[in-house]
Amino acid sequence: MFIVVEGQDGTGKDTQAKMLESYFKEQGKKVVFYSESGTGSDDPFITEIAKLNYGSDQNIDHRTRVLLYLVNRYEQWRKIAEPVLRDGGVVITARSWLSTLVYEGYGAGVSRSTITKVHKAIMPERYFKPDRTILLTLSEEEQQKRLGTQTGKNWDRKKEIWKSKGSDFQHKLNQGYLKIAKEYNIEAVDASGTVEEVFAKILKRL
Repeated sequence: MFIVVEGQDGTGKDTQAKMLESYFKEQGKKVVFYSESGTGSDDPFITEIAKLNYGSDQNIDHRTRVLLYLVNRYEQWRKIAEPVLRDGGVVITARSWLSTLVYEGYGAGVSRSTITKVHKAIMPERYFKPDRTILLTLSEEEQQKRLGTQTGKNWDRKKEIWKSKGSDFQHKLNQGYLKIAKEYNIEAVDASGTVEEVFAKILKRL
């Protein structure tokens, strides 16, 4: 089974994906979770690519970012996801190519058809057919509140461009997610409430 947990910054993707990982492990299933950003990877190559996106000066062209994200996306799929799926296990990812479509496409203005074409050329067909896609959503007011907490004085990723953008840009991203939800027939899950309440909503959709 292949499960994708999607959503804008602040919606709790990693938290919910890790809870799903524990849930399936308790059932005795072989399961793996990873974030497509690559920031939590222990693979040196994937970590270096992630550093270019999150740890370097933010003057990288957005089309270059599409390619950098795609590199990590493909490498993690090849090294982590494919072997587990072949063995009948469960793969859970935080984010997917839809994040790039929203952030670099709707957000930064890169041609969405170009983003789609390069992904279709590199990623295998199975990647585009997750068994479940969980799209976490929040009201713009609640999302801004959570981002304010994440980007406070102790935030150690101050060069990360997306979280530091203002409310107008975050609104653009929210609208982008609503559009892809409609286009790809993805049911949204309200991420407000406690972590446990949101997880219960997710389980109902599985």
